[in-house]
Amino acid sequence: MKIYLVGGAVRDRLLQRPAGDRDWVVVGATQPEMEALGYKAVGKDFPVFLHPDTGEEYALARTERKSGRGYRGFVVDADPSVTLEEDLQRRDFTINAIACDEATGALVDPYGGVRDIEQRVLRHVGPAFVEDPLRVLRAARFMARFAPLGFTVAPETLQLMRQIAESGELDALVPERVWQELRRVLGSAQPSAFLRTLHEAGALGAVLPELEALYGIPQRAEYHPEVDTGVHQEMVSDMAAQLAPGDDLVGFAALTHDLGKARTPAAEWPRHVMHEQRGLKPLQALCDRLKVPLDHRQLAEAVCRDHLNVHRIDELRDATVLELLGRCDGFRRPERIARIALCCEADARGRLGFEDRPYPQGETLKRLHQAALSVQARDLDLAHLKGAAVGEALAQARIKAIAAARG
Repeated sequence: MKIYLVGGAVRDRLLQRPAGDRDWVVVGATQPEMEALGYKAVGKDFPVFLHPDTGEEYALARTERKSGRGYRGFVVDADPSVTLEEDLQRRDFTINAIACDEATGALVDPYGGVRDIEQRVLRHVGPAFVEDPLRVLRAARFMARFAPLGFTVAPETLQLMRQIAESGELDALVPERVWQELRRVLGSAQPSAFLRTLHEAGALGAVLPELEALYGIPQRAEYHPEVDTGVHQEMVSDMAAQLAPGDDLVGFAALTHDLGKARTPAAEWPRHVMHEQRGLKPLQALCDRLKVPLDHRQLAEAVCRDHLNVHRIDELRDATVLELLGRCDGFRRPERIARIALCCEADARGRLGFEDRPYPQGETLKRLHQAALSVQARDLDLAHLKGAAVGEALAQARIKAIAAARG
């Protein structure tokens, strides 16, 4: 029996990046032998065990054979005769198919993963790559993580991704799994690489058709020098990641803020009047399909509906500002307003040549919100009022506070 550290822990060590969870593969062992050593069996689809002391996962070396449609249609063989090279061959990318001998520290690299790390290339291990449609999403997610390090997708890998997209296999992906991958992307350093990779592979339309529809839609060049709405969305997503690193709530709202521009009739291009309202229906369809959590959905709806109002907040009447804050649930969920401000800033600065421009509207929104929030019903003399008059008096007091906070 031999034990090897495999996958991301080895890859990240070679990239000199902080390592996450460590995964181990065991060659030449059986389930009874592992359990006799104190390992706890936890795998449902294949033999995986928890180390009795560290709790880390140890999996028996295995092979996989395609047996049906989708990413779950595989037959697993974890016989003790399965070699380390055979186990590594079933993995997705060469940079994840490197093992490290636990005893000696020597690397086992049968598929050139070390070379591809040095050359910053994301390359599939073998032709079995096409058997698992989830690998298309994984490739795009890895690009969102590693594009800042200079990684590109190997042309032959991109071609296989196109082949998977054309086959219709992506339709077999479970919506919850798509959301899981997307959510991880939204917390990454460069979400645009995810969108661009899927777009270039012809796969974005199958996974996120509402986003694919934005590519090729023109915008007014004086406001959007990048012109293409798809490119703008890439820039907005990257700006959101810069402004709110790791915050997938902000990331999702920024990702979906302009879906309505794909609904603008071509005769109205490059203007997009009422794209905020037009964007709500495709946003709701996306959220329903992927079963997006309620907090993400509500924040995204607020940003989609009101981002232009935030951009022009200095022009809004005080009463209109109060209506905006109420619409965005800023009194029951005050933390939401700061996130809306970040999303709107990402939209304003996610444009070619606008990246370093200040966005004072964000601070104005937060200041006016705090002013309105400081006025509570318990602090007012409302004893002589009843019914709707109480709410109206509170609203008027908050409007005065907003006016005073404008300076």
